Order: sequence, then C-alpha cells, then structure tokens
Amino acid sequence: MKKIMKAMSLALVVTLMCTSIMACKKSETTKETESTTVETTTEATTEATTEATTTAETYPEGYPVELTDKYGTTAIVKAKPERVVSCSPACTEIIYSLGQEATLVGRTSVCNYPEAVASVESIGDMYAPDIEKIVSLNPDLIVADSSILPKASYDKMIELGLNVVILDESANFDGVYKKIEDMGKIFHADENAAKVVSDMKAELATVQEAIKDVRLHPSVYYVVGFGENGDWTATGDTFINDIITMAGGDNIAKSGTFYSYNVEDLISQDPNIIILPAWADGTFQTTAPYSELTAVKEGNVIVLPSTDTLDRQCARNPQAVEMLAKLFFPECFAEDKAA
Repeated sequence: MKKIMKAMSLALVVTLMCTSIMACKKSETTKETESTTVETTTEATTEATTEATTTAETYPEGYPVELTDKYGTTAIVKAKPERVVSCSPACTEIIYSLGQEATLVGRTSVCNYPEAVASVESIGDMYAPDIEKIVSLNPDLIVADSSILPKASYDKMIELGLNVVILDESANFDGVYKKIEDMGKIFHADENAAKVVSDMKAELATVQEAIKDVRLHPSVYYVVGFGENGDWTATGDTFINDIITMAGGDNIAKSGTFYSYNVEDLISQDPNIIILPAWADGTFQTTAPYSELTAVKEGNVIVLPSTDTLDRQCARNPQAVEMLAKLFFPECFAEDKAA
C-alpha cells in the first residue's frame, strides 16, 4: 500500500511539473507575440508618419497658401488652381490683370470686363449664383467677395465641400492692393501682382501731382441708393471714400458706416457736387427732398455712364481717381484738354 501511495505522489509531482513547464512556455510565447505586435504597430505608425511628412513636403513652390475669410473659415490652396469660378466682377478683373484668365471656367452675368470674359460660362446673377451650375463646372477654387456673395450661397458651397476663398478688403484703398496681392499668392503670380500694384501707385502719383496745388476741395456725395429703401452712399469705411478723397473731394459721408446715411444729414450738409450712377439720372433730381439740394438746382450733378471703376476693387481704380479729379478740377488738366 505504501508503495502504491508513493507511486501516486510521484506521478502527481511529475504532472504538476509538466503543467508548470507548459504554462511557462505558453507565457513566453504570448509575450513574444505581444512584442511582435507592438513592434509592427510602431513600424506602421512610423511609416504613416513618414508618408504624411513626405506628402507635406511635396507641395509645389509657393504652396500651400492659407487665407482666412471674414467668416473665420480658412481656405487652403495646395497648388495653382486650374479651374476657377469667380463670383464677383472685381475678382474676375483681377484674374485677368494677373494674366491668369486661362484658369477661369465660370463668372457671373455682370462680369463684363475685359470684353473677352463674355466667352466664359455664366453662373448667373452675382447675388444669386447657380450652385448646381458651379458644381457642374468642377472647379478646384471659387473666389468671391463677402459683400456680394450671399451668406446662404457661401454656406451651401462649404457644405458641398467646395474650396471657397473670400477676398474682401473693402474698408480702404490699401485693401485693394492686398486683394490683388492675395490673388497673386493664390496663383503663384506674386511678381505679376507686385507689378500691377506698382503701376497703380504710379498712376495715382500722376493724378496727385496734377492737383497738388488745389486749395478748395468740393464737398461731395456719391449716390449708391436713395428713396423709400433708404439712403446709401460710400461711407468712411469704404475704399470708395478713399477714391473720392484721393481725387480731391471732401466726402460728406466720411463719418458714416456700412454704406448707410441719413437723408436729413444729406440735406443739412448740402454738398457742392452729387455723383450719380446712370440708373438714377432724372429720378434723383426730381424726387423730394433731393430736388432741393443746391447741387441739383445749380446743375452740379455728375452722372457716370458706368461706375465699374469706382465700385469694384480692381486694377482700374486709379482710373476712377483720375476721372473724378478731372471732373472736380478740369483746370488742372488743361493740357489734356488741349491735346
């Protein structure tokens, strides 16, 4: 009996030893497997990081370009745009002035300069662009002004994943330069943009030289809108105010904001000169209380056949300054008249 019990004890010990050894081997195998998994994951992560880094370094020269608009959205242009839709006449003009018109595949129905733009596909009215039409043009970039593009249209474009860049620097004339320079960055046409800005400044310098001896500056009011829908003009926080000032005029609405003005202030200020867009000619002069203004009674109303160079932030703005300066002070440009 003792022999049997001893044999059974020995067998149990052997069994426990084998179980222990197998458990150890299993543990080692598990650790080895876990070690291999971690290493693989690390290698995969490293490869992914390396790939991302490599991608970030393969942008073309001058890119990416990041521009944050007034809505706080940052648009990233990763390469030179090849298919561009312009939602504003000003943006369209700048694209042409930079020599990038070959990229333009869409424009608004009121983009009318230069004449060649008429051959570009229309996306409809600038205040109500046809979003489906824009999508069908497969643009890689849409450029617009926040002052023109409705917020609802903008939001829809963003929702559809379209790349939209808002270029609105309309608070002063320096903003015109910035707008052109920003567009230059978008197209990697910085040198072209610098040349356009330089030429604009040279044109302005010529006008400033011509009127430098002027001592009396006429008070001026520019009619943007009038009547029952309110009175609207170029207030002090607009680039148009700067155009009037550079032309030698004293804008009576310079203390106003957001283009809004009070008709009572207009009557009390009674400006020397009224600048009128062609669409308002005749109606403005015969509507009370505007008909009582001294400028209207004495015929000092300047009617502009087109206000494009005055209203749009573009390379032609110096032409608006020259145009107004010649109307304000024709005597300073007597040589031009003689020629």
